[in-house]
Amino acid sequence: MVPRMAVLLMSEGYTGADLFVDAMEQYGVSHVFGNPGTTELPVLKSLAGSDIEYILGLHEDIAVGMAGGYASTRRYHSHHDPAVNPVGVVNLHLAPGLAHGLGNLYAAKIAGAPVVVTAGNHSTDFRHEEPILSGDLVAIAEEFTKWSTEVLDVAALPAMVRRAFRVALTPPTGPVFLGLPLDVMMAETDATPERLGEIPTAGGGDPAQLARAAELLEAADSPVMITGDQIARAGSEAVDSAVSLAETAGLRVHGEILSCEVNFPTQHDQWVSHIPPDVGLVSMLMDTDTIVFAGCSTNTTLTRHENPLTDSETTCIHLGPDAWELGKHQPADAAVLGDPGEIMAALAERVDVDEAVRAERIEKVHGMKASLEETIGSIGEGNGENDPRASKAELVDELRNGVPDAYIVDEGVTSKYALLTRWPLESEGMISNKGGGLGYGLPAAVGAAIAERERDDPRDVLGFVGDGSYLYYPHTLYSAARHGVDLTVAIADNRNYRILKDNTIKLFGGEDSDHDYVGMDFEPPVDLVANAKSHGADAELVETPEEIAPAVEESFASEGPTVLDILVHD
Repeated sequence: MVPRMAVLLMSEGYTGADLFVDAMEQYGVSHVFGNPGTTELPVLKSLAGSDIEYILGLHEDIAVGMAGGYASTRRYHSHHDPAVNPVGVVNLHLAPGLAHGLGNLYAAKIAGAPVVVTAGNHSTDFRHEEPILSGDLVAIAEEFTKWSTEVLDVAALPAMVRRAFRVALTPPTGPVFLGLPLDVMMAETDATPERLGEIPTAGGGDPAQLARAAELLEAADSPVMITGDQIARAGSEAVDSAVSLAETAGLRVHGEILSCEVNFPTQHDQWVSHIPPDVGLVSMLMDTDTIVFAGCSTNTTLTRHENPLTDSETTCIHLGPDAWELGKHQPADAAVLGDPGEIMAALAERVDVDEAVRAERIEKVHGMKASLEETIGSIGEGNGENDPRASKAELVDELRNGVPDAYIVDEGVTSKYALLTRWPLESEGMISNKGGGLGYGLPAAVGAAIAERERDDPRDVLGFVGDGSYLYYPHTLYSAARHGVDLTVAIADNRNYRILKDNTIKLFGGEDSDHDYVGMDFEPPVDLVANAKSHGADAELVETPEEIAPAVEESFASEGPTVLDILVHD
């Protein structure tokens, strides 16, 4: 068989776009997500002759969100199969197209998703005329990426594409932007893609700092570990290492504020809770003599706090792959830079705690769990006495009854804590919207489902979103239907922006009846079922708790995308 490059060289010429597509194929890319424009046509033309599937999004931010959910999910797969390249590739159009994608590019950055974002640009010898849609693409993307650059000569293309993939994949992982001018993509070349090479881990940590951390843990009275999402990103073995360290040292374990992956099994005896973004609760849970901040990046409150979240005398041990995060919010009495799994495994081997001391620590953990049991158990129950709609707690319980082993992609916002407290979460069981901006969850769920169908044994994917989140990009479902993506989307529908009402009360005090909420209700409500069907999905309105589990079971038994609009009370 004559190689594709040779065929092109013998016919119409081998171009920068052909080289770019060949590089992606060589690196194991199977999908490109995008919303096309004229400057992307050379890449689209080259994709037509490749085995890469182009996933069309009807809005650039949908394309970026799908790529982010795909990359986060494929990263889990890559820990079990080193041949898997988890990078999600997205192709956008000039300055407005890139700008449209910034919301979910931000989300991908905060999630550490290895995404390579590309955008076509005007030819380099035409920009002085300031043509329509022009702008400084590199500057637009720079704030939300690990590296933002543009290929200005086809001779540099092989090295820069290779570098873009390597930067995205090297811990701490994250998105990269690569501008692809029209003239560079159309230029002929006889170059070939460069090999990607091995991607380094973050390493095992400085032995001196490991020794210091072990010493501090041994000397602690009531040590606590706060687990961050950089643990889950390092793989299920890193989660196992967190368990090993917790058991060895007798640690009370919490999830960082805005935990969005499963960093510690929530059914474990030493797991207590995720830390909510409430100043009083944060200060109470972090009121101890020694804290291990393991792989944390978002462990702070939503709005400003008057007093520090930890006491100035608290001993703080930081570990993780990102030097920026170590000691960022609290002082670092020990700071171990490296792969969280390798670090915690090494610490578990080093820490030597007397069994009686460990037992005493565990007893304190059980005491804390008992004191919080009623509070945690009531999360999501709401105040809907005699309301026929489901509470958020009932919603989660019934979803779990219907599909207990689902892979969850969450943007439930005000329903999230009911999910976190009522669904037994295991390693690699969930991703969520760590960036906090609405409109990531639905596209990410589609991307995750595309990633899952690449596995030999794909998991059922459950998109768990609020109605406000869903309404950002409901036309995401067109992409799911068009490309035959199998998933179920459960909408927790209370027909308002409940998070804004809750935050109004936190900021100004009082109760619901004390406030006139402006712009926070959907009156009249959008017909979400008709909306979903208009984009090619199956859809059903679910009005009572008893209807939820059967509807979920039926949706997962069918093929393609299904939307369940489930009414819930506040």
